[in-house]
Amino acid sequence: MPASLRNEQGEYVPAPRANERGHRPCSTPTGTRLTITRQCTGNCDRWSVRYTGTVNTSRDICADVCTDVCADVFAYGPAGYRDLMAQLGQPAYRAQQLAGWLWTHGAADYDEMSNLPAVLREQLAEVAVLRRGNVLVRQESTDGTRKYLVQFADGVAVECVGIPDEPGTLPTQQRSPKHLTVCVSSQAGCALGCSFCATGRAGFTRDLLPGEIAEQIRLVAADFGVRAGNVVVMGQGEPFLNFDAVVEGLRIANGSDSQGGLGIGARHITVSTAGIVNGIRRFSALPEQFTLAVSLHSAVQATRDRLMPGVSGQPLSALADALIDYREQSGRRASLEYAVVSGVNDTPAEVDALCDFARRVHAHVNLIGINPIDRGCTGSGGGASAAPDIHATPAMQGAPGAPATTPTPAQRTTDAALRSVAATLRRSGIEVSIRRSRGADIDAACGQLAGRGRYGRPGADI
Repeated sequence: MPASLRNEQGEYVPAPRANERGHRPCSTPTGTRLTITRQCTGNCDRWSVRYTGTVNTSRDICADVCTDVCADVFAYGPAGYRDLMAQLGQPAYRAQQLAGWLWTHGAADYDEMSNLPAVLREQLAEVAVLRRGNVLVRQESTDGTRKYLVQFADGVAVECVGIPDEPGTLPTQQRSPKHLTVCVSSQAGCALGCSFCATGRAGFTRDLLPGEIAEQIRLVAADFGVRAGNVVVMGQGEPFLNFDAVVEGLRIANGSDSQGGLGIGARHITVSTAGIVNGIRRFSALPEQFTLAVSLHSAVQATRDRLMPGVSGQPLSALADALIDYREQSGRRASLEYAVVSGVNDTPAEVDALCDFARRVHAHVNLIGINPIDRGCTGSGGGASAAPDIHATPAMQGAPGAPATTPTPAQRTTDAALRSVAATLRRSGIEVSIRRSRGADIDAACGQLAGRGRYGRPGADI
């Protein structure tokens, strides 16, 4: 159905007339808050992209960016390529050829796809526009970690990180590591509003499309000059609030060369959730052997609710049940992400609760230290290369059980604190790792890089 636009009163707002490229300028007054839905106008009815936010400038792009979200080839995953070719009257193998050009060869234009018929290339240019992501900002750490701000066709920008092996050991002239992990975002912004996350503070812009998720992997791998060996969906956004698109994006990553994918093994692809229970249950039923991580940060309900208010409606008991079912259904165990914050979640009671929870769900625990956060940033966040900066928010101040003191954004979790928690876990028979912090000298935590400007929303002044 066509894109629709409603104001806060639920009234439809007429869409401006499209220009010759199908783009419509936003005529809504600055400051208006809108809820926008874009859906496929064709038969596939596969993707719906939703954006709720305030119009900041006349350049903000509303639901009427295009008449059909499936007009962008990034809206499709492997199943979508097959559906698209069927709709165009093409044989099924054309879908594999298209995928190969998009992901194995990284074609920037349909004209490069020499083994596709000219008529098909023209049709694709009309019904599935190819618009590659653009790297707006690239930062490199002394340990080799690289942080990127990638902008898509509608002006939305998201963050991703490339984490090479052997930090600091590669010669200056050798910039290609043997192994590369890519941390990708699943949404532009996040609706969960965790107290320790810059992404959450900036608000939610929209879900990413399958191809936009895969495009982050492709861009980072191309910059390093190697194939990505691991992918972690631990960047901006909550993956399980964009479940279908994330799964299709990961299927692009998991596809072999012959399938036109990025050739990354399923067990080398990890999705990190804040604990969306129904998402975990859907994830458990997938045929692929993707791995699961849960950002726990506290196994005490009151503490976790203060730190992560967006999932306060998801009881720890229900989360534990879902993780037990995940292990039974998939044959794999989840890992628990736990950012150690002095005086907040490293007390004896907190660590005992963590031991009990991890033992019950048979999970491995990853302990994470806090990177120092530049006060010039709008906040901080947690990703693969830098841990969250968790500190008391106004809502936490004076709350029952709230910490009397918490780290300031400039403080780092000490190695002694991490070792102490790890030792307690090991004594309880829990397998534990201490995640080495990477990219501390750049804006490597989720939301930091975007927090330095107005990136991340359509129409932002770039």
